[in-house]
Amino acid sequence: MTGVLRAGLILFSFVVVCESEPTYAGPDRIEDSQGQSRLVHLTSQWAFQLVNDSLSFSRADSFCRGQFSSLATLDQSDEREGALELLQQTGLLSPIWVRDASKTASKSVALAKQYVQFSALTFPKESHEGFARVNMSFPALASVSLCVRIQWDPERNEVSTIFSYAAPVFTNEFQLRGQMDMQGRVLLALIIHGKHLPYKASFPNDGLWHHICVTWSRSSGHWAIYVDGVKKDMGSDTDRSKDIHGDGILILGQDQDSFGGNFTEPFFGNITDLQVWNMSLETRHVSALNACATLTQKVLFSWNLDQIVSHPVVKEVQTHLFCPAVHQWMELQGCRTLQSWSDQFPLFSQADCLDTLPFICRSSRERYLKMRQISDSQSFQPTAFMNHLMNLSNKTQPVLRKQASGLSSLAQMSALLEVSVQALEDTQQEGLQPTDMVSLIQLLSLTADIPAQTLSDPSNQSQNSIQELSQHFISVADSIISEDNALKWQAIKEVVNGPMDVVKSIDEMVTSLSPRLMAETDYLTIHSSNIKLEVQQQRLQEMSRGPSFCGPETEENTNLDCISVPQQKIQELRNTGFHKLTVVNTWYGSLRPLFNPEENITMVPTVTDGSQRYLGTILGSSVISTTVLGDDQPVSMAAHFQLQHRLQNLASIVYEPVCAFWDFDLTPEAGGWWNTKGCEVVSKQYGYTVCYCNHTTNFALLLQVYEVQRSPENKKALQVLTFIACGVSLCGLLFTFILFIAVGVPKSDRTTVHKNLIVALGIAELLLMCSDWASSNEAACFMVTALLHLFFMASFSWMLVEGLLLWSKVVSVNISEDRRMKLYYIIGWGLPVLIVGVTLAVSVDKYKADDHCWLNVKTDTIWAFVGPVIFVLAVNAVVLCRVVMVTVSSAHRRAKMLSPSSASKMQTFDLTWAVTRPVLILLPVLGLTWLCGVLVHLSVIIAYVFISLNAFQGLYIFLVYAVYNSEVRNAIKRIKEKRKALSFTNCSQPTSFLPSQRAPITSWGCNPLAPSSPEISETSGPPSTSSTSLVIKNESFRKESLVSFSLKPASGNQVVQLTGFRPSAC
Repeated sequence: MTGVLRAGLILFSFVVVCESEPTYAGPDRIEDSQGQSRLVHLTSQWAFQLVNDSLSFSRADSFCRGQFSSLATLDQSDEREGALELLQQTGLLSPIWVRDASKTASKSVALAKQYVQFSALTFPKESHEGFARVNMSFPALASVSLCVRIQWDPERNEVSTIFSYAAPVFTNEFQLRGQMDMQGRVLLALIIHGKHLPYKASFPNDGLWHHICVTWSRSSGHWAIYVDGVKKDMGSDTDRSKDIHGDGILILGQDQDSFGGNFTEPFFGNITDLQVWNMSLETRHVSALNACATLTQKVLFSWNLDQIVSHPVVKEVQTHLFCPAVHQWMELQGCRTLQSWSDQFPLFSQADCLDTLPFICRSSRERYLKMRQISDSQSFQPTAFMNHLMNLSNKTQPVLRKQASGLSSLAQMSALLEVSVQALEDTQQEGLQPTDMVSLIQLLSLTADIPAQTLSDPSNQSQNSIQELSQHFISVADSIISEDNALKWQAIKEVVNGPMDVVKSIDEMVTSLSPRLMAETDYLTIHSSNIKLEVQQQRLQEMSRGPSFCGPETEENTNLDCISVPQQKIQELRNTGFHKLTVVNTWYGSLRPLFNPEENITMVPTVTDGSQRYLGTILGSSVISTTVLGDDQPVSMAAHFQLQHRLQNLASIVYEPVCAFWDFDLTPEAGGWWNTKGCEVVSKQYGYTVCYCNHTTNFALLLQVYEVQRSPENKKALQVLTFIACGVSLCGLLFTFILFIAVGVPKSDRTTVHKNLIVALGIAELLLMCSDWASSNEAACFMVTALLHLFFMASFSWMLVEGLLLWSKVVSVNISEDRRMKLYYIIGWGLPVLIVGVTLAVSVDKYKADDHCWLNVKTDTIWAFVGPVIFVLAVNAVVLCRVVMVTVSSAHRRAKMLSPSSASKMQTFDLTWAVTRPVLILLPVLGLTWLCGVLVHLSVIIAYVFISLNAFQGLYIFLVYAVYNSEVRNAIKRIKEKRKALSFTNCSQPTSFLPSQRAPITSWGCNPLAPSSPEISETSGPPSTSSTSLVIKNESFRKESLVSFSLKPASGNQVVQLTGFRPSAC
């Protein structure tokens, strides 16, 4: 491998190529480009990596996190066994860093928990006589440390004495003085054994509380001044020949020109929390005291107003001081080390956290092997991005070849990020590979873990360089969380916890860099395609408003993703003593697709009334975050945020929004998980939701997915209605079919189509009524589902045939009736059999629903029914439109022909009836009422309408095609007339209308009909036996068509004369 390529791999992966597969018998030896050795030992569960590159505790912890692992804790037996075997095989005897699992990383907490009330002494500027005396006797001190918190009066610009210690033999024994310079700073200077040291250490004259510590040691002559936990001045040019004399007087707020008096340099302001030690404190101790921590070192004097005597003008006041160490872990007593072993048990100790020691990183076995696989692939087959990176990195060889212990400055990080951004731009077309994403995530983690002391050095980099570094950082992060890489996260899920690892690095980077970023400006924004970062800073005043932040504007969405801090919380921040507010807001627009939708978010459903069936919870919005800094200290505050729903609305699916945040501490081994504690929904609108959370972090909307279901009452009512309506419909279909067979309707293609539709629809209705009983048996339910599919498909197929037949009547079609009927049978029965057969062959396992006898609507199987139905409805809708057009045209022409003068008056009625009549007749037959099924999910009322329209389809067919069908009615009338004719023949005896002379006839031989009979009427005049007229009405003819039979005597004989009127219709 070339030196350039190896340098690049050291830069990103920090995982170098191994020569052989690790075994349980011994550790696997790894060598980097500098020849340094690292050993890896694998157990059945863990991988332990011993790093001989000695680092401080914080840098060791950062290095392990960069390896997607953590410092070993050795709390579990399997960890102890693996680490012991690794150390025994390497022969390492020196102490190593280990992590104390009982101590958690510091994080922002609520303001009420971060503040502690102190009793302070106020020295008014109205009097120069104010002082306070510590009422105790001090011994001779070979070393001394004195710490105090002061609030300097901004209007005081003359020399003031914060404290003075005078001994009987020397008045200026130990003293701290201050004065304001031309830049508005308060300069501090020490006096030790009468020697006045220079004014160099300083703090801003901003009226805030500041923590001041001074230390001195006779043995080394070393002295130091600390301001707010940071060493501001130091030296060793003091008298080392004598201790600080004992039996002296310690005065606060005044200079002692004589022992215990003659005050000349008063202090104006407030003083509290004075503490004195007879030792020289280290930097870590001072940093801990600045955060209000308590040291174990024995203190000579601790702040107690009962041991302080003050001048009457000096008053006691109460104040609240920001004390994060009260509820956070600080590196106070050192960091944990493994010293040795005793009977297979580790012996732990403490060491200064700034010491450099070897350490052991622990990760899961699967993660280590995946990391090794990634390293091997980058070594032997570098990606396009990595190859291009190596070509660009030649000019930064000195930086690239540094080890992890040397990659700790902003300049180095900035150079590495700049090279990475250039390589990303040049290889944008090829895109990132999963191995590249791992390397870049490691780079971001390393940059975010830059030590605090590096940031506090103003000479490290200029503000422009800091902003450029931040811009490059966001650009690299944006390329990683791009939607184009959604599928690639699955390839590295064994190594990287997920995209929220990138979010965590961004939060840490911006929070640590914010003091430098905002040193010369109050507003900063960094915008990329997937990330928008905004930092706002302001001085807290009486009516300060909380800054608000919104994501980028989009054309399709009018409701933006926004977040803000309530004004009331800002005022509470000011009232508790803060003067500066910094708010860091970040919007991530591409995180939702990166979460695997198949990995359901476990959450208790919020809708439990039975109307909806819970399917799962998914991420349904962008991620928006806010971090609040009060005087550059992280504080936790409440936040309002509004997020858009970024999921498509689907039929029969509803979403219930849940306000949530990403909790990195919920499952640390997995990188965290979603949590809803402290968050609530304020309002739910169409397309977006407004939330409130009582803390600041990374927020999002989780959408609980529900399938729309009916309430138990509606469900039961719909079932009963369906069963009753299907029964009525089935009876109607049965009666219709019987009438078609019994009354002898003339055979035609139309009646044949009607009969087939009735058979298919009737069997489908019968199966639907029996489906509930079959659901208890899996095999019977499957068979009923297949038959329901078949016969409902056959019903729609014959509805399609009805439409085609109607079209053939409206539009001239040159096809014979026999050939046409063969085609109709193929469509009506052959097509459904084909569709059902293919569906069963393709998806037999996903064919049936789980809880009822019908097709599975959760898979594509349902389209084997929905697709053909939509096609049939579309064709029949066209047919219906065409029929209506023809009917309207015919009605219009008929109206003009009958009465041209009144055609305009009759046009409205004729047109209305011409449109209504075919629609009423054809809607149920063509199946167009099933269009209501598309809207069923919107309302239960539509469900009732849909069931009523379609379940009573059989009854409707009975009314249209039986009761009001002219062919059926004429057939029935012919049957009635035939029966009447038979009855009339049976009751009469004549054999001829002209009987022979040998058969005299005097009467018809039957009783005369009643005059009230509607079938007969008598002639005018009184009844007589000589002449009778019988008139029979024939309902088949018009009213004027009559048949008259006359009985008249003729030359003494009874003669019958038949008079007939020809019907006008003939």
